[in-house]
Amino acid sequence: MAHRATRRRRLAVGLAALAVVTSGLTACATAAARFVPGAGPGAGASRSAGEPTSAATDAAHATFTLSAVGDTIMASAPKFLPPNGGRDLFASVEPALGADLQMANLEEPLTDATTSPKCGNPPAANCFAYRAPTSYANVLHDAGFDLVNIANNHTLDYGTTGRSDTERSLTDAGVAYTGPPGMITTVTVKGIRVAVLGFAPYAWANDVRDIAADQALVRRAKQQADVVIVQAHMGGEGAAYQHVKPGPEIFLGENRGDAIAFSHAMIDAGADIVIGHSPHVLRAMEFYKGHLIAYSLGNFTGYHALSSNGPNGISMILHVTLRRDGSFVSAAMVPIVMAAPGVPRLDPSDRAIPLVRQLTAADFPTTGARIAASGAITISG
Repeated sequence: MAHRATRRRRLAVGLAALAVVTSGLTACATAAARFVPGAGPGAGASRSAGEPTSAATDAAHATFTLSAVGDTIMASAPKFLPPNGGRDLFASVEPALGADLQMANLEEPLTDATTSPKCGNPPAANCFAYRAPTSYANVLHDAGFDLVNIANNHTLDYGTTGRSDTERSLTDAGVAYTGPPGMITTVTVKGIRVAVLGFAPYAWANDVRDIAADQALVRRAKQQADVVIVQAHMGGEGAAYQHVKPGPEIFLGENRGDAIAFSHAMIDAGADIVIGHSPHVLRAMEFYKGHLIAYSLGNFTGYHALSSNGPNGISMILHVTLRRDGSFVSAAMVPIVMAAPGVPRLDPSDRAIPLVRQLTAADFPTTGARIAASGAITISG
């Protein structure tokens, strides 16, 4: 990706800045700084001093870092647009986002269309159709995002025109996307082939409810790539759905998928990590067969669109290091908040850490991730 070298320089500067940020943000800075590419426990090959090296050994133990955030709505055009064309929207958290592969769930179309077939003109009451101008693809690019998921319930807020505008504007800005039916998005990260697949409980996406078809897609992706990442928009919404439970989740009359069955099946088929979003709140984290499942990353940005009250405003940036074979090396969460009117900020109170720890202990007492006070995420046992 053309901007990667520039972004790495920006990341190095940003992480240094985080290290000297005010004392209230020290814990966040420490968590973010852990993820300098190639650093961290288990990164790279382990050798004694003087032990001979080989290209094959180094290649086998090669690692890359990824970062992921949850639901992202940058504007609610035409009425609500952030100042400065959105260019400052992520400024306060941008240093904590950087990774070799930086991802988000883009929960709105990028289009300059003015009429939503979903809501009509004038819009019907209590109908939520979001959009940001097509120029906001550059906002994502300039903030370092390499890839976004567009499989979610707001994909068609402005119809097929909005979807095609989104795909075109992302491509023009140099941001990859995933989520349309049958799509396997493959990127090369530090010489490692990484496939990213997007799922949602809708026909206009890879359908999270059709587990057999989803497994077949993951198997195809595994034949094309070293590592397979699953992005999944699944589950009900709001504080009432903060706990992960077995079985399908029904929300507003829709089957929003069986998060546990789907996630386990994807890993059985060859996925190396599952990253969830949709509930607008944080959820538990589990390790299944040694692979991390983050059931929901909560809200990242919802400019005049998403509530920041209570648990809806507590969020995180997930960082993970994986090896070329997809095996887990290390992970951590950087606590953030989505502050009114829906913008991300580092959280000096680190509220996401005890919250996710509590949810994980309740929902996955034997398979849940171990989450340290620092935000480090490790396998239990």
